[in-house]
Order: sequence, then structure tokens, then C-alpha cells
Amino acid sequence: MRFLSLLLAACLFLIFPGPTLSAERAAALVSKRDTFYVGTYTGAKSKGIHVCRFDPATGEIISHELAAETTSPSFLAIHPSGRFVYSANEINEFKGKPGGVVTAFAVSGDGGKLVELNQQSSGGAGPCYVVVDRAGKNVLVANYGGGSVAVLPLESDGKLREASAWIQHTGSSVNPDRQKEPHAHSINLDPANRFAFAADLGLDKIFIYRFDSARGTLLSNEPAFARVKPGAGPRHFAFHPTGRYAYVINELHSTVTAFACDPERGELKEIQSLSTLPSDQTSPGKDSAKNDNSTAEVQVHPSGRFLYGSNRGHNSIVACTIDPATGKLARIENESTQGRIPRNFSIDPSGNWLLAANQQSDSIVVFHIDTKTGALEPAGHRVEIGSPVCIKFLPPR
Repeated sequence: MRFLSLLLAACLFLIFPGPTLSAERAAALVSKRDTFYVGTYTGAKSKGIHVCRFDPATGEIISHELAAETTSPSFLAIHPSGRFVYSANEINEFKGKPGGVVTAFAVSGDGGKLVELNQQSSGGAGPCYVVVDRAGKNVLVANYGGGSVAVLPLESDGKLREASAWIQHTGSSVNPDRQKEPHAHSINLDPANRFAFAADLGLDKIFIYRFDSARGTLLSNEPAFARVKPGAGPRHFAFHPTGRYAYVINELHSTVTAFACDPERGELKEIQSLSTLPSDQTSPGKDSAKNDNSTAEVQVHPSGRFLYGSNRGHNSIVACTIDPATGKLARIENESTQGRIPRNFSIDPSGNWLLAANQQSDSIVVFHIDTKTGALEPAGHRVEIGSPVCIKFLPPR
């Protein structure tokens, strides 16, 4: 056993040469590391999906490398088993026909490299969000350009099958520049895996579908949707761990809307809408001449006590407390992401760290989470990756 530890330490020493990483330190990192993947927009600085090693004891990003070459894998999803990774490749044409693609990968060994399994049409242009259902039987995808959502069943070996369900959204809303047509921006599942919630930025609606994992179907629910304020532009959606509350971040108004959720009916009832900007800032939905900001990601801390959202333009993460009795939010602070245009971010499995992906400054920056107050503090760790837009951790072993 000691021989294996020394061998692993030696390998890491070759990867990370120099006096700053001793053999003992390298061996310790082998046992402590977590793995996360980074989706990017491909270009001069990135060719696809990157794999990174993370030390949950210190918040240090130990290493990173290209895991798989693929075109603009802007959003990722991890299979519950940790064996497969799925990407929404944000393109507008696949096999000569209009539409984007979802790509399936197998995680190869302990190194985390990805082996492409297959691809399937996403059913619409510009796929921007994918999620694996909680039973691990289907991938659900939202197509921003096409304004549609679809379900792609999975084979036992992780490969994607053709869509078993596809729904086209229709209509428009009040913003003439961004809401002339539907733009499905995310699709998420409730904790019981019974309902799918699709936030459509173009329609100011969160569509609610009854989801059957065994059949891979989506059926309109009653109620069929929840509304947000006209022009708000709902983007991403997150459940509270209890399933009693849900939150949508609104890209165009820079707000978060809190809902009470009926787990039996899938119904959402608005509780509150809160600005993601400091009180001395003006939401672009109210006066765009004074502030150029749009939101991107929203996540609830695993403890259920805090919520975080990203501001692009203000370049910050807003941190809020969640009242467990009412689901209402109260702002704690806005913390600079130390970069430009923070897109997605991720909270590591320990709940102690938040990693922010700064798309326009090609950086991922680590913040420590105060688990008593929810406040963020820069950890002093960062890594350079070209146009990072999504961070997903493998499930804990």
C-alpha cells in the first residue's frame, strides 16, 4: 500500500514539478481531491470540456487539463452515477439540419478524461441547458434559439437515444429586443422527479410539465405555468432542498423571484421578488441607461439556508439568506467575482466553497463560504481557462 502511495506521489510530482509540492503533499492530495468539469465556448483559448482537481480542505484548484474536444459545450450535466457527462453544444446546425446537439461522454478511469459516446439532436437551435433526471434514465434539454424543450432517453451504457418528447413553446412578451419569441433557457426537475420546470426568457413564464422518467414523457400540467413580471426574463431555476420553495433568476430585470411550491400539484405561487444588485444600483429593467447588468446563475446552498446568484456587468455574486419558515430572501452582500461576466458558478460538495466562472476574463475564482452567515470571502485561488461558462462537480464517492 505504501508503494502505491509513493508511486502516485511520484506521478503527481512529475505533473507538478518544483519545490512547492513535496512527495508527501502530492500523496495527500491524491486522497483528498474532488473532480469538476468546465464547459466553455470554444475558441483560441479552449477546445472543449476541461477537467480539474480540487482540494476541499484548502479550496485550491490542484490541476486542470482538456478532458475532451467538442464544440462550445456551454452547459454540462453529470449522471447520478458519476460515470457519464452530457454537454449542450450550443450550435445551430447538426448533420446539415437546423438545430443543436447534446453529446454523451464516459468518464475514463481516475484521470477524468472523457470519451465521446454519441450525439443526438437537441430538437432546436442553440441548446443552452441540460439536466439528467434523478433516476438516471433521461437527459432533458432546453433550446434557447429554438424555444423548445426535449427529453432524450439513455441507454444503460450512457448513450443518448433520439428524443422521446419534444415541446415547442409559442408566444412573446414585452421586451422588443429580447422577447419577440420563446427562448427556453433552462429545465429542472423537482426533488421527487415528478415535475419538470422550464424557464422561458422570451415569454416570462416557467412552464410546468408532468414528467414520467420510465417513459421519457412530458405532459402539460394544471396549472401549466407560473408567470413572472412582464419583461423580467426568467433564466435559471433552483429548488430548496425541502422542495417547499423554488427560485428563478430573471436575466433582464436583475431580480430573483421566490415561489412556494406545492409538491403534489407542481404549482408555484410567488412569494417575493428581490433585486440581485446593491441598493444603490438601479436594475436595468427599470433604467437601463444607468446600469448595464444581466443575471445568469442561481443556486441554493446544500444547507438550504442561503441563495447565490451571478450578476454579469456588475460582476458580482449576490448572497442571500433564506427564511426557513417562509422561503423569503434577505440580501447579505454582493461579492466581486474578480473577473468579467460571471456566468455559471458551482458550490462544491462540502458546501464550503463557491467557484465562479468569469467568461470574459478566462478565469475560475474560488471563494470560501461562511457556513454560519453565508458570506463569501476570496480564497486566493484561481485558474485560467478560456471562456468558462459552466462548472459541475462529480458526485462524492
